[in-house]
Amino acid sequence: MSIELNTLIPEFAPLQATSDTEIVPSSLTGQFSVLYFYPKDSTPGCTTESQDFSSLHGDFAALNCQIFGVSRDSLKSHENFKAKYDMPFELISDPDEDLCNAFDVMKMKNMYGKQVRGVERSTFLIDPNGTLIAEWRKVKVPGHADEVLQTLKDLS
Repeated sequence: MSIELNTLIPEFAPLQATSDTEIVPSSLTGQFSVLYFYPKDSTPGCTTESQDFSSLHGDFAALNCQIFGVSRDSLKSHENFKAKYDMPFELISDPDEDLCNAFDVMKMKNMYGKQVRGVERSTFLIDPNGTLIAEWRKVKVPGHADEVLQTLKDLS
């Protein structure tokens, strides 16, 4: 299954997120939503990306947009990561890769000369009706959150 631009996001089973939140497909409707998928809590690139989205959270909120970070890390790891960096949005735990697979972000990657299966840093912008309206794959962190915000401004 692979998601395509200008189509409704796929159904997925309820997922646990930080702050004792449960995320279901309808959680991503009613306002714009940013889902950013990242490989691992508390690693340099993932920390920077999360801090960048955190610093722009007010700008996204002003445009009726919620933000969710997604990785395969445990809920406990997410709670610690969120608290350490005072993130103003929830982190979704996807240990079974349900959401990762629905958005086709699981890829073979080279790590220290070995092939490993992991999350390809990717971001998705969903409109209030639940339709995927923009996507970024193979994301490079510097300037990325600003680019997502600018795309949202251009669409609003």
